[in-house]
Amino acid sequence: MNLKLKVWRQKNASDKGRMVKIQAKNISADMSFLEMLDVVNEDLTQKGIEPIAFDHDCREGICGMCSLVINGIAHGPSRGTATCQLHMRKFKDGDTIVIEPWRAKAFPVVKDLVTDRGAFDRIIHAGGYVSVNTGAAPEANGIPVGKDDAERAMDAAACIGCGACVAACKNASAMLFVGAKIAHLAELPQGKVERRERAKKMVAQMDKEGFGNCTNQYECEAVCPKEISVSVIAQMNREYLK
Repeated sequence: MNLKLKVWRQKNASDKGRMVKIQAKNISADMSFLEMLDVVNEDLTQKGIEPIAFDHDCREGICGMCSLVINGIAHGPSRGTATCQLHMRKFKDGDTIVIEPWRAKAFPVVKDLVTDRGAFDRIIHAGGYVSVNTGAAPEANGIPVGKDDAERAMDAAACIGCGACVAACKNASAMLFVGAKIAHLAELPQGKVERRERAKKMVAQMDKEGFGNCTNQYECEAVCPKEISVSVIAQMNREYLK
């Protein structure tokens, strides 16, 4: 496959940035999207051009680092998958592919397709955890958790914190992410003690970081690689109001 790429290039945070046309030649349909970028970067390096900077780590849909907007869709056209799980067979020979970073005030561009998502870390630091007193470890099965509660907690805990929800939302809202973290802990006995204080602190930090509010258009759920339900936003609102 031979493809035409339009890639966002930005030298640093203070640079204005621009779209650059790049040719991707001899691309196998079996490659992942990130492998395609690796091939493009090899070609650019051989030509003496600085390679495209992009985030990646596990390349198994686990870490959430592969944050790209592809043809206007966070993580690309395949639902329920991260960019690293997107394969080039989803495209056709001769296609033009537009590749951009996450677009949000709270996610400033560092370089090219790399953004600073430290805002998510600060939200977690504000309250997305269960405080632990040191001492003897409790028996693993000492606190029974009902099946329904466990399943709801696990569904919310599937969030990998990639930020696609923010990138897809016209308001750059982080409510799906924050809702997932709050709902996950609120469903477990260990998290119930701090649930109300946790909601207040995490929502306050979310607002402080400059994220927008939810207008219930479900863009976040549509692009989430783990298909987190917007029901966690409703649960977050209930926790906050309590």
